[in-house]
Amino acid sequence: MQDNILEVRHLSKYYAGVKALDDVSIAFRRGEVHALAGENGAGKSTLIKAITGAIVPTAGTIVLEGQEYAKLNPIDAIDKGIAAIYQEFTLIPHLTVAENIYFGKEVAKGGFVDKKAMNASARALMDDMGITLDPAAYVCDLGIAYQQIVEIAKAVAANSKILIMDEPTAPLTNKETEMLFQIIEKLRARNVTIIYISHRMDEIFKVCDRVSVMRDGKYIRTDNTADITVHDLIANMVGRELGEDYPQRTKPLGEVVLEVEGLKSEKVHDISFQLHKGEILGFGGLVGAGRTEVMQAIFGADRVKEGTITVKGKRETVKSPAKALELGIGLIPEDRKNQGVLLGLSVRQNVTFSSLKQAMVGCFVRNKKDIAIATEYIEKLRIKTPSVNQQVKNLSGGNQQKVVLAKALATKCDIIIFDEPTRGIDVGAKQEIYSLMRHLVDEEGKSIIMVSSEMPELIGMSDRILVMRHGGIVGEIQKEDYSQELILEYASGLK
Repeated sequence: MQDNILEVRHLSKYYAGVKALDDVSIAFRRGEVHALAGENGAGKSTLIKAITGAIVPTAGTIVLEGQEYAKLNPIDAIDKGIAAIYQEFTLIPHLTVAENIYFGKEVAKGGFVDKKAMNASARALMDDMGITLDPAAYVCDLGIAYQQIVEIAKAVAANSKILIMDEPTAPLTNKETEMLFQIIEKLRARNVTIIYISHRMDEIFKVCDRVSVMRDGKYIRTDNTADITVHDLIANMVGRELGEDYPQRTKPLGEVVLEVEGLKSEKVHDISFQLHKGEILGFGGLVGAGRTEVMQAIFGADRVKEGTITVKGKRETVKSPAKALELGIGLIPEDRKNQGVLLGLSVRQNVTFSSLKQAMVGCFVRNKKDIAIATEYIEKLRIKTPSVNQQVKNLSGGNQQKVVLAKALATKCDIIIFDEPTRGIDVGAKQEIYSLMRHLVDEEGKSIIMVSSEMPELIGMSDRILVMRHGGIVGEIQKEDYSQELILEYASGLK
């Protein structure tokens, strides 16, 4: 008989008639790494919220170590050994590593917090996990990878038996990801159950023992990762056979629409390149190479110190995003939650935010026109939302990404910068975005600059690749010469 530490039985959750969870039953074994897979909106986040006590299920039960519960609250869940690490960390930046790990459970001596004892305890904990990290360091001074390690250490210090990881590698480099995988192996050896949510198929097959698939709020099936192929897993997730992952260019490139010469800002130097009509120009490089900073300079978000930007044959000074939009340059930023969308506003308000003049008469917004613009792009991009007035914070990550894209398209821009266009979204939504990008360049004559850290995406979608290192362009690769090895050689300074 299997040792199931956690089960959800016939769990359902309804929101205003929408079934976010529909009769879901899944069992999680003690000491396994169990992946939850599914497209954005499949119900994964709702299920996790029910397990951690963040929401109350409409129906069903949660069984934890043989004890049945109709609901949990967050304190109950923590006390019973359930911890979650989300994409947005819960650390307190201006406290130390040790103070964060033992926050609320401080070690006291004589009525005062014993920092020396907490540091020693934190150091012993991290030594046990195979981590080198100063417990007296302030969290605000740590990189994303080490902040994530502090979150994991908090869970281990609380003797968590079940650890939920939501897209844990999304902000990490390859080296940092390998460090995380080593920690996962140590936790598995300690019999900690890990529920692992990721859209990266290679990770699921590398670190997970089993994978459960959800679709449209329903449980589909569970398989041993050793017994299923990537192709079959994706088919189970989307409920259909996917076509070609990366649609190919069908029309020749046109004239130069953007030329950057000798561009220099605080963080990049001597950036020169051309972008043609109908082209998808890829930017590759390691994290910190300066790719995002180049895009922000072109878009007017960062001050340009030297160099020129020529748009459609005319030299321009782009001092602000408003000027960039006026010139037909749009940006879909890497950080969609902080820079791309206004989470507290509706889908309609977000979509028309940068193009409101189209819906205005004098100083007044015409609601019908405003709604018509939003509806057009909701339908065009197949954004899943109950209405144009739904707050964006209530949408899935993939649909939030589509709202950012809709906002850029609504401005009628001819040059669109996609900075990490598919980070954190599922395979089905990825293919929709790939198809849309190819449609924009082939059928609508637009031009795209794409920054991507996903090597298959960079190679599959780009008509040409520029590689950056230390704030400068170090290589240009034509399609016939594409290889991951060549890109990494340029990015790491070996070529």
